[in-house]
Amino acid sequence: MAEESEKINMVSNNLKAEETKQEQKAKQEEEEEEEEEEEEKEMKPWEQHSAVINMPRFNYKAPSSLLQTSHSGFLITCPIKREKSATKEAISIIEKHFGCLDSSHDLDCEDVDVASEPKRRKTCLQNAEGESGGTADQSRGSESDPNMINKDTLSLVKLTRSGLVLFILLGDCPSAVTRIVSDIITSLETGTTKTPLWCHRIFPIQATCSLKEREVHTVVSRLVKQFVSDNKSELSKSVKFAVGYNRRGIEETEMNYRRTVSSESQECGLLDRSKCFSVVAGAVKEAIPDSVVDLKCPEICILIEVLPLSAVSDGSMIVAVSILPQKLVNLKPKLSIKALISDAKARNKK
Repeated sequence: MAEESEKINMVSNNLKAEETKQEQKAKQEEEEEEEEEEEEKEMKPWEQHSAVINMPRFNYKAPSSLLQTSHSGFLITCPIKREKSATKEAISIIEKHFGCLDSSHDLDCEDVDVASEPKRRKTCLQNAEGESGGTADQSRGSESDPNMINKDTLSLVKLTRSGLVLFILLGDCPSAVTRIVSDIITSLETGTTKTPLWCHRIFPIQATCSLKEREVHTVVSRLVKQFVSDNKSELSKSVKFAVGYNRRGIEETEMNYRRTVSSESQECGLLDRSKCFSVVAGAVKEAIPDSVVDLKCPEICILIEVLPLSAVSDGSMIVAVSILPQKLVNLKPKLSIKALISDAKARNKK
């Protein structure tokens, strides 16, 4: 009996000691929370805001820059009213997967005049001060930095549609953006990366141009030739291709309105959906004479995305263009970049 009583006392003492430790820990956490609250009260409102939210600012020069020069970048789809969360998440994802690039090849960005023949010159960092607000010294440092793409070098562009986030880079870096998105999709499929919460899709923008026949034809032809050059061994003799066109909520009536309100409406020549398909197919046929349309099993997928840019003059419409392999796209229900999360999860977050 005495031994049992001693054991009971020991257990009781241990329980009391454990409870005392838990109480001390809880008290310490409460004191730390009170200290943090006092510090926040002492901070100015703008200091509290910057401490909580670390968001890149919109680059309001970007729309006019896109009208003049082709750019590469990323178009992210996300739930409506979750654009800020998707922006921060996208930056984190892109930064993480930038290591998949070969800095000696993929980072050779080009400044391309889409109204004329492509000019092969490296100018990714020449206009950094005017485009992204950085200094020339910072830009030169980024050229040799293997982590060049981050929240400071991606330009966030304001859009007129909800549920979309647009980042652009300086000049054309088609290999870089495509390989980043490819690496993201591969890592998600293999389970090495956690499924994102807010980013539904990340569309790699290889080039941009005005939605006009000459410019679309020139850009598509250039990108298709580059794709064929990089993937000769994987393509069949008679190359199969498919074309996808997405207005992202921009209705055809709105595009017609932009054509009519322009003082140069006769010369504006913005392409409608059917005409755009025709122009793209013609450019592919010119680049690959033996190519054929195949919607079921294409080897080359040409995706055209109309960008709903803010602060773009009437009569102008910018599109993003990418030439992608079948492994990066979904063929049904329509041709589009692969989703990062399942459609069921996406619907639940809306």
